[in-house]
Amino acid sequence: MPDPAPEWLVEHGIGESRALLVEGAEVLAAKLRWRGDLPAGSRTTGLLVSKPKGRTRGLARLDNGTEVMVDRIPERMTEGSPVPIQITRAAIAERGRFKRAQGRILDLREDDSTHTDNIFVSADCVRRLPAGEWEDIWHAASSGAMEFPGGSLLFSVTPAMTLIDIDGDLSPRELALAAVPAIARWLPLFDLGGSIGIDFPTLQAKADRKAVDAALEEALAGFPHERTAMNGFGFVQIVARLEGPSLLHRFATSRVGMAARMALRRAEMVEGPGLTLLTVHPALKAKLKPEWLAELERRTARAVRVETDPGLAIEAATAQIVPHDD
Repeated sequence: MPDPAPEWLVEHGIGESRALLVEGAEVLAAKLRWRGDLPAGSRTTGLLVSKPKGRTRGLARLDNGTEVMVDRIPERMTEGSPVPIQITRAAIAERGRFKRAQGRILDLREDDSTHTDNIFVSADCVRRLPAGEWEDIWHAASSGAMEFPGGSLLFSVTPAMTLIDIDGDLSPRELALAAVPAIARWLPLFDLGGSIGIDFPTLQAKADRKAVDAALEEALAGFPHERTAMNGFGFVQIVARLEGPSLLHRFATSRVGMAARMALRRAEMVEGPGLTLLTVHPALKAKLKPEWLAELERRTARAVRVETDPGLAIEAATAQIVPHDD
């Protein structure tokens, strides 16, 4: 019997939606959307507020005030015109700056009533993602460090690119080749795009560098990208389509926000009669919006009490069921 085709599964949580691409028992990719995001593939409308003369790129403003950089502006459109927009890249927060979302003007003559590239709309919605899978990816993104046989990967987010450093005790050629499958696995699990630099061990022999290039070619065959050949210092650059912030970018720019949403997920998943006691680091309590806690109570049909413990790590919130207060 043939294996089932890969399918996206979406879990709509409190403050965020999570998606996993699953093939049988294996998770191939992951995506994360925060409430209020405009993910790639979303369709919306706005007003064209800026269109430089002779250009096809400009700026649109949505009803909620969000600004989107747009292209493919028809020549006939003028500033102030209502425009239908498809988001091609979500907004991205980086250290010290904010990149607006990007989109394209839709041709009103196109029949796109049944088509969407937004998996958070088109994919199957489930009450729970496969047990433990999201947690494993979340913790890996939180640490940025992944082990593989013979070595480890360390992911670092910078404004220019995401860097992957490789370390281990194997010989340089063996270490580089052993790292390739791990790199190919974690790029889609972290939803990485844009410019990605990989710092392999320095390989003096040209034949060794070619062997690593060939291994990357095979391992990344299903990951749309362009790639440089390894240079004499062991560096390879990958450029992939950037659709929005990766899980690594979320942790780099809003670690407390990531931890707060995970705390709510843990509280939602505990079961039993009584009261939900959610214990968090003090920095998290301020991030737990009243409407989120109200939604948690509605979803679980239990009252919620939040306590703080400065001894807890930001990421280590705990949830348990306790008896109701007298």
